Amino acid sequence: MNRTIQVIQPGTFEGENHWYPKALNATIHPMVSFFLNLDTKRIINRYCHLNPKVDREKLTEILSYKCKHFLWCGADLINATSASGFRKMVVLENNSSPSGQKSMPLLDDNKEDGSYRLLVERTFKPYIKNKKGNAKVGGKLAVFYDKNFMEASGYAHIISDVMEETCYLVPYFYGENNEHINVENDQIHFRTEDGEWHPLRAIFRYVTQRPWTRLPLSSKTKILNPIVACLAGGRNKMVAAKAYDLYNAELEQHGLQINIPETIWDVNKAEIPLWVAKMGGHAVIKIPYSNAGQGVFTITSEQELEAFMEMEFEYERFIVQSLIGNYNWSSTSDKGKFYHVGTIPNQKGETFVTDIRMMASSTVDGIRPLCVYSRRAEKPLVDYLEDGTASWDILGTNLSVKEGTNAWSSDTSRLMLMDRRDFNKLGIGLDDLIEGYIQTVLSMVAIDKMCIKLYNSKGKFRMRLFKSLNDDATLLDEIFK
Repeated sequence: MNRTIQVIQPGTFEGENHWYPKALNATIHPMVSFFLNLDTKRIINRYCHLNPKVDREKLTEILSYKCKHFLWCGADLINATSASGFRKMVVLENNSSPSGQKSMPLLDDNKEDGSYRLLVERTFKPYIKNKKGNAKVGGKLAVFYDKNFMEASGYAHIISDVMEETCYLVPYFYGENNEHINVENDQIHFRTEDGEWHPLRAIFRYVTQRPWTRLPLSSKTKILNPIVACLAGGRNKMVAAKAYDLYNAELEQHGLQINIPETIWDVNKAEIPLWVAKMGGHAVIKIPYSNAGQGVFTITSEQELEAFMEMEFEYERFIVQSLIGNYNWSSTSDKGKFYHVGTIPNQKGETFVTDIRMMASSTVDGIRPLCVYSRRAEKPLVDYLEDGTASWDILGTNLSVKEGTNAWSSDTSRLMLMDRRDFNKLGIGLDDLIEGYIQTVLSMVAIDKMCIKLYNSKGKFRMRLFKSLNDDATLLDEIFK
């Protein structure tokens, strides 16, 4: 990965540099194209027809919601079902620096910058030029990144084109010497190779690893997404679970809810075996502040639980969730037992666990979908687990492979595109895509509402409230050091 600051000029976008080769040469599936071109009214009509207890006015209000802080997201969804055939899309998490553009076939072959441009035009440009924006704050534009260079550089090129000015592509790695970046008078600056410092009026952030250790909670420089979006749920599974719970209480009377696994939060390590036992010996343990598939542990046996308990961790609090696996080895929760629908069986009769990543952003017309892709697990889903089976190989879908502190690669062999070939294997239809979109929006709004709660009327971060929501000494030290 090139770790020098790159100067991006308008008119230099080249599509082959910003998509996986598999996606670059793919043709989008007609059903996915149809879904992404549906207007909000038709989506509402269809969803309310299939869910007659849903309050149409409330759903219209939610899909028209304009986010204040969490403006761009990528939700990870599981297509799950019960033994009685009740299917639903379940939200695993919603990410504040999501990948997805490089895995999305073009909607229109004549628009070679795809949904990169949609995100910049619909969301980034209005955000940095709104009426309350930085009219008095001068400076340059930049994309900050610590991984996913392929997409980060794509955004830099499109920002340069849309804004018709130079955009800087700036590396900003966790735990490294980042003397090329500082904050002066509450404004973020960066230093170019010639030694000159430049103020920034806005940043497109693709900084994913503990971003609160490098970027301020508030600054005159506008950041998409700001750090509060990470702390309120976009990079914090603990607070996200509480945000979903609070919003679900509001949604209940309107026939809506965010579908999430049963979640126990604020769990000390010593308590974990008790909660795993309550869930029938099958559970998922998560370090709340990790991402890219790191810090997630699937527990299906005493051996896996013992291996987890022997590990040492920096953080003090965990969350424990019900596990969605095969019907014979899924968690038993208060809402019953749900298991993976999985892929259509291949010629060997094998079904694989998949998840769906749906990226969306806040626009002047509400929250709209941007792109979709899927990932499958390494090994097929089995009816019964043999002793010694590593359940993560069957359930884990994330493609990121950590090769060092700031070194990553991707296992693209498990990438499943929304194209004519892969989509048919997923076993989902138009109504599943609509349900996934609704779940994405609901979880996004829940986190944005939590962001709003974390500021007082004077715009100051409510440290005491955050500590009550997430009293983890290690995390608090990272944020407020």
